[in-house]
Amino acid sequence: MNPTMPKRRGGPYSLPPSLLPLLLLPLLIAACQPTEPQGSAAAQPPPTPVSVVKLEAEAVTLQRELPGRTRAYKVAEVRPQVTGIVQERLFEEGSEVVAGEPLYQLDDATYRATLESAKASLARAEAGLEVADLNANRASELVKTKAISDQEYRNLKAVRQQAEADVQMAKAQIASAQVRLDYARISSPITGRVGKSSVTQGALVTADQSELLTTVHQLDPIYVDVTQSASELLQLRRKLSDDALRQAGSIPVTILLDDGSEYPHQGALTFADAAVDPTTGGVAMRVTVPNPERLLLPGMYVRAQVSNAILEQGLVVPQQAIQRAPTGEAFAMVVNAQGQAERRIVELGETIGAGWLVRSGLSEGDRVIIEGLQKVRQGASVQVTPVTVAAQ
Repeated sequence: MNPTMPKRRGGPYSLPPSLLPLLLLPLLIAACQPTEPQGSAAAQPPPTPVSVVKLEAEAVTLQRELPGRTRAYKVAEVRPQVTGIVQERLFEEGSEVVAGEPLYQLDDATYRATLESAKASLARAEAGLEVADLNANRASELVKTKAISDQEYRNLKAVRQQAEADVQMAKAQIASAQVRLDYARISSPITGRVGKSSVTQGALVTADQSELLTTVHQLDPIYVDVTQSASELLQLRRKLSDDALRQAGSIPVTILLDDGSEYPHQGALTFADAAVDPTTGGVAMRVTVPNPERLLLPGMYVRAQVSNAILEQGLVVPQQAIQRAPTGEAFAMVVNAQGQAERRIVELGETIGAGWLVRSGLSEGDRVIIEGLQKVRQGASVQVTPVTVAAQ
C-alpha cells in the first residue's frame, strides 16, 4: 500500500475530515436560495390586449351583385318613308332633340304638286256635287206632278250620291298627298340624343330603305339588363318560405360603375323574365335607372347590387374577424365568460358591406375579437377593449 495515500476510516480510501466542508458548501448555498411559489403571477404571461365587437341581431338586406349592360330606354331608327333628295340636315350630331323636331328636309316639289292637284280635284268634285244636288231637288218636285218618271228621278238621285262619293275621294287624296308631303320633312319620333348621320346633303334616299339615316336614343331613364342564376333564384324563393326571410319589396338597386365607384342614382328592379335561358341557365332581369346627367351610355358594363330579401334576425361579423384554417374552414376567435379566447368554427353567407353574414357558429351577444388576433391563442387570457360597429 502507498504510504502517502490517506486512509479511510474503515477502508483504505477515506477523505480527510478537512475536505468535507468544501464539498457540502454548494449544497448549502442552493438550499438557502428563495423559491418562487408555484402558480404565482410572475410565472403566468400577462393577458393579451384585444379589441372586440359584440354581435347584435338586426334586419339584414340580402344583396346579390350581378353583372349587366346598359341599354337605352327607347331606340328610334330613323328611315325615310318617301323617296327624295336630301336638301338639308337640320340637327347637330350628338345633340338632344325632342319628339317631332325635324331632322332632314327632302326635296318636296313633287309632293306639293300632288297636293295641289288633289285640292283641284276636290274643288271639281264639290262643284259637281252642287249641280247634282240641284238637279235631284228639282226632280223631287217634278215627280210629284208626274212631269218626270220615277226612273228619271232615281237616276238623278244616284248622280247626286256619286257626286258625294267623288267629294269624299278627293278629300282622301288630299289627306294622302299631305301625308307624303309631311314625310318629306323627316322628324324625330322620340325625345333623346341623336347619333351621327349616315347621309349628307344631296344624297338620294328611298322609301323604306334598309339603311338608317340616323338613330335617336332616349337615355333618361336607362335600362340595366342583368342575369341571375336560376339555381340562386330557386334557392332564394325556397328561403322566402321561411319566417326569418321576407320579400325585399321596392328596395332600390345600387349600380356600380366599371371603375368600382357607386353611381349616384338608385335604380329599381322592374322586370324579371318568366323563362330560363337554356344556353346560360340564367333568368334575365331589367333595372330602370335615372340618368339625368347622361353618365350612363348604352353598352356600358356595370354591376348591380340587387336586394332580393330581408333577414329579420341576422348577425353580421366584420371581415377582419374571420380567419381561415389550413383545411379552408372559416373560424373566429371569441371571448368567453372566463375572459379567455375561444375558437369557433363558423358558416358564412353573403357579404354585407364590410362584413360577413353568419349562418351558424356565432350567437347574439358573442364578443368577437377583431384586433390582436396575431397574439391570441386558444384558451389564452385576454384584456378586452370593446369597439362599436359604427366605429369600424
